[in-house]
Amino acid sequence: MEFLILSGVYRRCEKIGTISANFHTEHISMRLRPKLTAAMTFPEVLVAVLLLAIFCASVFELNAVCLRYIDASKESIAALQSVHDRSEVLRNLSFTDLTTKSYVQSLLATPANGSEFCKKATEVVKISAYPTANGVTQFTRTPDGIVTNNLTATGLGTSLVQVDISTSWNMLGGRARSEQTSTIISNGTKK
Repeated sequence: MEFLILSGVYRRCEKIGTISANFHTEHISMRLRPKLTAAMTFPEVLVAVLLLAIFCASVFELNAVCLRYIDASKESIAALQSVHDRSEVLRNLSFTDLTTKSYVQSLLATPANGSEFCKKATEVVKISAYPTANGVTQFTRTPDGIVTNNLTATGLGTSLVQVDISTSWNMLGGRARSEQTSTIISNGTKK
């Protein structure tokens, strides 16, 4: 009987153009199922922590390597500047002062420039006659500012001299580095 009533209502609604929705509800007590909670196991947590530690250590090491490269390039630039500054000072001397051993030795007592780099570098200046050397006059300036005359040439000539300047130092890891330059200076008149 209930079916006939329902189909009669359905037919009426069909003629009108509306469809009614009938919900059949039964009062069945719905029990909530407990949600399954998925957690990581202890070994999974340890692997995740290990991967995170390796990642962080590699980032810190990469940062340290970059800082060492930056420091090395700063030292190389400072050494090159020191060599060029010393070269310019010697180039601007009169020829007689340049070939006088005591004058050059007293000049080398002061650092090439005021940078901190000069306090840890050893500077070597070699002066010889050019084109045919008759011995070499060599001066060594240690990081503490002591200048020694290692060699003395028998004659430096009267027209051309070759001046070799080198700076050597040890980097942070103990690696030896050096920069050098060579120039030929003539006995000319300054204008």
